[in-house]
Amino acid sequence: MKAARIHQYGPPEVIAIEEIPQPNPGPGELLIRVGAAGVGPWDALIREHKSDVKATLPIILGSDLAGIVEKTGSGVSEFKDGDEVYGAANPQFIGAYAEFAIAAANMVGRKPKGMSDVEAASVPVVAVTAWQMLFDYAKAEAGQTVLILGGAGNVGAYAVQLASHAGLQAIATASAKDAAYVKGLGAKDVLDYRGSRFEDTISGVDIVVDTVGGESRERSVRVLKPGGFLVSVVTPFPKNQTIPGIRTAFFYVEVTTARLNALTEMFEHRKLFTQVGNVLPLVQVRIAHEMLGGASHERGKIVLRVNAAAK
Repeated sequence: MKAARIHQYGPPEVIAIEEIPQPNPGPGELLIRVGAAGVGPWDALIREHKSDVKATLPIILGSDLAGIVEKTGSGVSEFKDGDEVYGAANPQFIGAYAEFAIAAANMVGRKPKGMSDVEAASVPVVAVTAWQMLFDYAKAEAGQTVLILGGAGNVGAYAVQLASHAGLQAIATASAKDAAYVKGLGAKDVLDYRGSRFEDTISGVDIVVDTVGGESRERSVRVLKPGGFLVSVVTPFPKNQTIPGIRTAFFYVEVTTARLNALTEMFEHRKLFTQVGNVLPLVQVRIAHEMLGGASHERGKIVLRVNAAAK
């Protein structure tokens, strides 16, 4: 089978398309015939050796995937051969850029009906991240106000949609050119992060969802009401940093079957929509990683079409 692997850490040029043996699933695992694989910033961090992932070279990159169950390992009862699924490969976030991938069965869900592999592969990590930020950590409830830093980004776009459908008042930061898009996702207001300082415009916010980090995260504390919640997935909060009257959380996403199935139900009821950006064949994986590094690309999740027949 073909797979995109690295034998050393470094720039996109270290990624090589190679022919390697097809793997076999172990207990609690699935062998998935991959239709498409998502490309995310965490893939670049692993490639550059800037991640906490502990894996031995050579490494097949990639976490997000969508495809068909080819074979089940022992102890797997929720899935069977031929099931259409999507999810993340494993807690190490590696292994998806391949024609066949091993995935932990508890990190895979049933693919939404009517959704293509390319669309489905764009979903798991970013959508589950948004879900966890709002509901698992911030415990968001209807009627609350949430400020989403980076509303046009891949995680931010799902946070806006999820917040809106949960009955929250969603305010998002985005560029002026993305304002209409973010409002279309359900944001009540969109603040141009280049044209003004959001802390001069809003206050009394219950939750800040941070997908940007840096100065924006530091400034966002000023808009929270006493007892408000700031949740981030960008960088950990300094261990010695406490913000009086404000609760904070930083976490790494945990993709699970239960969370994916909840998202699947929302997609099937047209409560959530994907935003796929550039779609490239597996052989152009280096170009995809150059886009992660700043090369021009479309808004939305970059996806690799692993199977040429995948839609």
